[in-house]
Amino acid sequence: MPSPPLAPIDSPLDFDHLSRMTLGDAELEQEVLAMFAEQAVRLIAAMAALPTDAGALAHKLKGSARGIGAFAVADAAASLETAIRIGHNQPHAFAALKEAVAEVRAAIETILKH
Repeated sequence: MPSPPLAPIDSPLDFDHLSRMTLGDAELEQEVLAMFAEQAVRLIAAMAALPTDAGALAHKLKGSARGIGAFAVADAAASLETAIRIGHNQPHAFAALKEAVAEVRAAIETILKH
């Protein structure tokens, strides 16, 4: 199921959602974003060769992404899960997920520098 925000956003992160999930604690937001960025790198690397557990790894990334408001990553991970399940177009879905993760990681890096 897609996870679009209620209003269009210019950022790959929905900051209102992130704030709700962290109860407005800015320090916790920073910690959660850093943890997500690290986890995303590990999961993308683990999925690179589309191993047999790639669907489970994509599912894990989808849940984490929804938790921080990275809905484009969550949707791309869901698309990869579907592609793996039906056995069609996995490389394209993985490339889209990598791109979405790169965008959100760039946004997180900018936030964490401030």
